[in-house]
Amino acid sequence: MARETGESGETKSTKVKKHKRRKSKKESKTRIVHANILYDLTKGGDNPNRHYANNKIKTTKYTLLSFLPKNLFEQFHRFANVYFVFIALLNFVPVVNAFQPELALAPVVFILSVTAIKDLWEDYRRHRSDKEINHLDCLVYCRIEKRYVEKYWKEVRVGDFIRLRCNEILPADVLLLSSSDPDRLCHIETATLDGETNLKQRQVVRSFIDLDCEFDPLKYNSVIECEKPNNDLNRFRGYIIHRSGKRDGLYKDNLLLRGCTIRNTEEAVGIIIYAGHETKAMLNNNGPRYKRSKLERQMNVDVFWCVIILLVMCLFSAIGHGLWMFQYGDKRPVFDVLSPEGTELSPVVSAIYLFLTMIIVLQVLIPISLFVSIEIVKICQVYFIHQDMELYDEETDSHLQCRALNITEDLGQMQYIFSDKTGTLTGNKMVFRRCTVAGVEYSHDANARRLAMYQEMDSEEEECTSHGGTLPRRDSVTSHQSGKVVLRSQSTKSHRRTGSRAEAKRASILSKHTAFSSPMEKDITPDPQLMDKVNECSSQMEFMRFHSQSLNQIPPDLCDVFDFFIALTICNTVVVSSPNQPRQKSTLTKLKEEKRPEHDLQHAFSPVPPNFDKTKALAQDECELRYEAESPDEAALVYAARAYKCALVGRLPDQVTVELPHLGKLSFELLHTLGFDSTRKRMSVVVKHPLTEQITVYTKGADSVIMDLIRPATDDCKGKRQRKILYKTQNYLNLYAADGLRTLCIAKKVLSKEEYASWLQLHLEAETAIQRREELLFESALRLETNLQLLGATGVEDRLQDGVPETIASLRKAGLQIWVLTGDKQETAINIAYACKLLDPEEEIITLNADSQVYPACTATVSLHGPFLVHRLGLVIDGRTLAYALDKSLEDDFLAVARSCRSVLCCRSTPLQKSMVVKLVRNKLKVMTLAIGDGANDVSMIQVADVGVGISGQEGMQAVMASDFALPRFRYLQKLLLVHGHWCYSRLANMILYFFYKNAMFVALIFWYQFYCGFSGSSMVDQWYLIFFNLMFSAFPQLVTGTLDKDVSAETLQELPQLYMNGQNSEEYKPYMFWMNMIDAFYQSLICFFIPYFTYVDSDVDLFTWGTPITTLALFTILLHLGIETKTWVSLVLYYAKSLFFIVALCYNASCPACFSPSNPYWTMQRLLGEPIFYLLCVVTPIALIEPNIFCTPIYIFAFK
Repeated sequence: MARETGESGETKSTKVKKHKRRKSKKESKTRIVHANILYDLTKGGDNPNRHYANNKIKTTKYTLLSFLPKNLFEQFHRFANVYFVFIALLNFVPVVNAFQPELALAPVVFILSVTAIKDLWEDYRRHRSDKEINHLDCLVYCRIEKRYVEKYWKEVRVGDFIRLRCNEILPADVLLLSSSDPDRLCHIETATLDGETNLKQRQVVRSFIDLDCEFDPLKYNSVIECEKPNNDLNRFRGYIIHRSGKRDGLYKDNLLLRGCTIRNTEEAVGIIIYAGHETKAMLNNNGPRYKRSKLERQMNVDVFWCVIILLVMCLFSAIGHGLWMFQYGDKRPVFDVLSPEGTELSPVVSAIYLFLTMIIVLQVLIPISLFVSIEIVKICQVYFIHQDMELYDEETDSHLQCRALNITEDLGQMQYIFSDKTGTLTGNKMVFRRCTVAGVEYSHDANARRLAMYQEMDSEEEECTSHGGTLPRRDSVTSHQSGKVVLRSQSTKSHRRTGSRAEAKRASILSKHTAFSSPMEKDITPDPQLMDKVNECSSQMEFMRFHSQSLNQIPPDLCDVFDFFIALTICNTVVVSSPNQPRQKSTLTKLKEEKRPEHDLQHAFSPVPPNFDKTKALAQDECELRYEAESPDEAALVYAARAYKCALVGRLPDQVTVELPHLGKLSFELLHTLGFDSTRKRMSVVVKHPLTEQITVYTKGADSVIMDLIRPATDDCKGKRQRKILYKTQNYLNLYAADGLRTLCIAKKVLSKEEYASWLQLHLEAETAIQRREELLFESALRLETNLQLLGATGVEDRLQDGVPETIASLRKAGLQIWVLTGDKQETAINIAYACKLLDPEEEIITLNADSQVYPACTATVSLHGPFLVHRLGLVIDGRTLAYALDKSLEDDFLAVARSCRSVLCCRSTPLQKSMVVKLVRNKLKVMTLAIGDGANDVSMIQVADVGVGISGQEGMQAVMASDFALPRFRYLQKLLLVHGHWCYSRLANMILYFFYKNAMFVALIFWYQFYCGFSGSSMVDQWYLIFFNLMFSAFPQLVTGTLDKDVSAETLQELPQLYMNGQNSEEYKPYMFWMNMIDAFYQSLICFFIPYFTYVDSDVDLFTWGTPITTLALFTILLHLGIETKTWVSLVLYYAKSLFFIVALCYNASCPACFSPSNPYWTMQRLLGEPIFYLLCVVTPIALIEPNIFCTPIYIFAFK
């Protein structure tokens, strides 16, 4: 009933209906939260929050009543389990049964029970964890008692007021309404959500900031409208409606998330918005990832062939039985089986029944225990990978994590590696190197010498400590502090070598109070020339401010220097942490020894170097503020500004305090912060300048975007100067990039009051919007960040991680193609690529840069590095060209060029482009891909690849949470792939082929017997042996070898990376190997059947006295075959399997005289052990079976490999 708004005939009822429809549509997208205390005295049905989830979490899958049906339902999703249950049930049909029905159920019940017990144990562990969490205490306001009372987490509801204390973990997602902090701030640590250990500020809702008294829940009468629960940790939209009708916007900075820890704040109060499974933390908890490996997919094809072989054998037997019965004609044989009604069956019906009977008899051909065995082996493989101490990083106290339990063998078959650069190849420890301000470059030579000294100390550290020497001191204003922290690092490593891990850990804790604050990052040596300009500018400003003169008289170059360092100091989100508020870790274990004073620990750990003023260093450390930065770039620039005495000393929601030389402390009124995003690639702050009273915008971002936002130069003197600065800065940026430095441009803009008011109106509308808020805020930022004035640029060095060049060289030798996908500019990426040996000086580098959106317009610039033209190529392509290359019409050409190159480097890549490149290579080339990264921008790439690896570095845990495997360092990838990947693939491939071989060999014995029993489905093997042969006697040895076998030692695999190509080419498991194993199995079964047959022919032995030696010889042959195939001899396991068989056989034959009437297995094995012919068969037959393999294998290797 939609009508035009201007239609005059619209009735009032239509308006009401239309309004209700709009309201219901709006409510479907938002959540309205009322305070629960308003409804404490009413019936529960009147509470509008009653429909929201409570705070009780339940991560278990089952209950006592639902476990059995639900677990069986999940297990029957596997076709193999359905097949085996069908076979077992088929055995209950009298006309086609082959075994005792109860006995036929035993293997299926065992397999299902083992899996069910495993699932039950895992669910019980989840239940215990849930119970522990649900019974944690918190303080919730009670209207009746008019105070905060203790309640369990599970009793908390949406709309409750909750009081939080320092170092307390948040039980739910809470909207912050009050804080004991004078500035109404609350500091939280989000390490449990994203792994970031730096503190983050959260602020009280705007309308509650100015409360003069303590927050009183009884006076709260507002209503909150916010978005529905979602898993986006970085977004929260909504507004709070007061009784007066005023609305205040709500942002992510007002929300405290479940699982975070309160730090540096004595007390805070908030109202619960999301509880339990609707919290953002729980919505992000997806559990382990499950994928199907390449080997498993190939195995499923061979299982299908086993089904075909089984059907062919059953069909052949059925036809043979029908022909056998047909030759008797109307004269029925004495052994004929009648129908259940007692009538005779026709040959056709008998053949049909026999077909079903043979499916039951030959069911062992389908390996029922293979699937469970693979699960067990993979779990054991993951366990041993976790136990590898060479994959443990003591510096970060982290080790490898395996988040996907079923693709370990894929690690041994990788062909392409796609890697991020920053934080993955590099350490993500940004060190300020040099800068250019107002077109003048400051090389910071002394700072370069300082960094070189650190590098030299790192390389010589072990040698110095082993000889008891001391580290050289650096001449700088902060030498004492640096010497102290370096000394801690030195002592830590020395104690790691002596094995005192607890002491080393304490020393590491002392040296890492704050993220991104190592001495190399903090202690910047200023450039003397630039330092003089800073002092000169500050002194002139102080003089003019004292004499009330205009600051416009200061030369422009000095003003630019001043604004440059102001921008470095305030254009960030760095949190200033006071030294008298130490951060405490809330851990489950209590280290009492860590309560020792810091100087006592230092004295106990390490020698004191000469000329080291310990008292002064400690005093300096106690007086120094700590910077909590969300990214290493921000920390590096803030520390650089502090080196020039422009120090950030305080940050509030609406104010930033800076301490400057001569001027002292200045407070900038912080009007707006436009945060960094990957699309804009910049951030801005809008402040009111305390000296000029002007509204100023300071912007910091990538040079590729900032340069395009610079105000066009005019023809006057200022315009000429601006053009000159722009030209020189661009040249210096190119030089910085060529040196491998990460570049950032700094700019500013002065707004008039009219311009600011016009922009502010639209910005406030964007801030209070719920729908399309991010889009509106993005457009608002774009409107502001135009016509900027360029101040300068910085060059920050991101050093390579230890062992990266060696790791890349080793992976290259292993036949792996390595592509680096980075968002850095081209020159920087190329320099790092050379440093990590991704690009070689002898390679011919093809650089693709697009001039337009037409691919043929791309210019290929060939740079020759070396005196001669070589055939090895390297490809460098920028993001714009990559966007054209990924077009459907051009992707094949791009792949053809990339495949011909030894190395590929994609620069200025967006997260979407990274994932598109990985997907293109994986789908088009049909290769196994691995993506490795450390940041949120790498998540899409990691998820698209066959195997995703996250680096648990300094950019949070987003990449780790999205990955299949997590590593502390890039260098550990070498052993993970070349050693553990090779072992896992080799073990599982051989185990799968062995299962097919042993099952086919045993089943074929029964098939050959059908030629002598009229294809009647009879078996000369006792049904107990037939049922438990595959489950008990022959499966356990393969579990041990599948877990522990090592075809090559770890040392050899790392020294000879070329051995990894064995897995890349699937040498251990090719399609023809399945058929070779089948042929070998049928050949061995023939020999194993007919040697005992001709031995006992024309004798008076019964069926089982002849069949038991065949079973014994088959087991001996299978175990001997395993012993030959096993590279690491595990003879004890083989002896165990043989002994188990004889023990079970002796006990069974002695205690079961009438288990299978009319046949009698009583004392069969005991009689055979007393006959010499049995021992002769046990020696001659296995040797005759295995001897051809021993002689043919070398010939095969020589001819085909």
